[in-house]
This record gives sequence, C-alpha cells and structure tokens, in this order.
Amino acid sequence: MIIETERLILRELEPSDYDALYKVLADSDIMKHYPYTFDEKRVQNWINKNIERYSVFGFGLWAVCLKDSGEMIGDCGLTMQMIDGSILPEIGYHIRGNMQRKGYASEAAKAVRDWTFTNTPFEKVYSYMSADNIPSQKTAMSYGAVFEKEYKDETGEHVQVFVTKRKQ
Repeated sequence: MIIETERLILRELEPSDYDALYKVLADSDIMKHYPYTFDEKRVQNWINKNIERYSVFGFGLWAVCLKDSGEMIGDCGLTMQMIDGSILPEIGYHIRGNMQRKGYASEAAKAVRDWTFTNTPFEKVYSYMSADNIPSQKTAMSYGAVFEKEYKDETGEHVQVFVTKRKQ
C-alpha cells in the first residue's frame, strides 16, 4: 500500500490490474478529453510505464481501490509531465464511469497531494487538462489547486493548468 484514505487504498499498479484498468481507459466517455481512447496494447503499456516510473522516480499513477472491497476503480498519482514546455510534477486521475461523482477522484487527489509534499522536494504540484474538461477542473480545485494559465498545446487544443503550493 502507498496511501490509505477514509474510503480508498492507493497502491502500485500490477499486471493483474489490466481488466479493471481497461474498463476505465478504454471507455470513450471517460477518455473524451484525452487524445485517444485506449486499446488493449495501450492499457498494457500504461501499466508497464507506471511500474517503470515506480523504480525510476519512486512514484507514478497508482491503482485506486475501494478500501471495503479491494475493487480497483481507477488510477491516481504523481507523474512528471510536459506542461507548456516545462517538465512538471502532475497529479493525474481517471475513475471508472459508474464510480464518478462520489468524491473518489477528489479524495485520491488530496491524498496524492499530501503524499507529494511529504515525500518529495516539490514546492508545487500541477494538474492540467483540456479547457472544456470541467469535471477534471473541479477535481483539481477540490484538492486546493487554483487556475494558473491556459495555453494552446502542439495540436492547437486549449489546455488549462492548475497549481497548488506546499503550505509553509
């Protein structure tokens, strides 16, 4: 286990999480703000990439599991992302459709924020998303992030960036 909250356990992704993660990343409604919906190979690569991140950085996207049942409902964690030309620490989150609007993404993101400021030297942590991805913006604000800027990415899409700072 990496992080425990009131209702969730966040732990490292494992190859056996494939089926549960596929239900999230291959869902076109969930991924409509992402450049693509994942196929089988991309889901497997996602798991492998995060396992590699754990060994390189000590963090990555973690499996979000319900504490009472152990059921995996998505992922949330810290990754290094290219945001408007700079590589920055970013909290990302994806929650299965039937588990959305129950506060799980917010609960997981808050826990990742706290873990980040306890276990890394980062003074700021970011979340970025398509400018029309209102649910993701609300999740970022729920963990204390505030709007920092909007820019056009390399494809011309408007992207919004939210940031929160380590409390002094």
